[in-house]
Amino acid sequence: MGTLGTPKAVPLDDQLCFDLYAASRAVTAAYRPVLTELGLTYPQYLVLIVLWEHESSTVRDIAARLRLDHGTLTPLLKRMEAGGLVERRRDDVDERLVVVSLAQRGEALRQHAEAIHCDMVEQIGLVKDEFEQLQETLRLLTARVSPAT
Repeated sequence: MGTLGTPKAVPLDDQLCFDLYAASRAVTAAYRPVLTELGLTYPQYLVLIVLWEHESSTVRDIAARLRLDHGTLTPLLKRMEAGGLVERRRDDVDERLVVVSLAQRGEALRQHAEAIHCDMVEQIGLVKDEFEQLQETLRLLTARVSPAT
């Protein structure tokens, strides 16, 4: 307790949530210059990574992979389609599903993927083991705090 029975606030420096928030903002900001040069936003880049990995995917699967809700992803995909990055179409088997695939411009940007990744790993400055440990810790944290599906 603080003075006069007032609950004591936990200092900002002791808040894990702030450290995660600050780190996320810093890493996203580190990507900004190279992505701006390519005409991409960070969320667009994440969608492209999924499609470079899988060629095409349903909106539902992209949303699950990126942990985004449908209401956030759909406008993003519409902007990406208007910018020539992706194409959207109804699934041939199940018309309720929308399949997203790379358009010509999105495919052309694939050539930059490895360089962007390597530059960011270098900029973060962790050796391979530290990088892998950090990823493992963050994935464990995400799994523990995410609602069960």
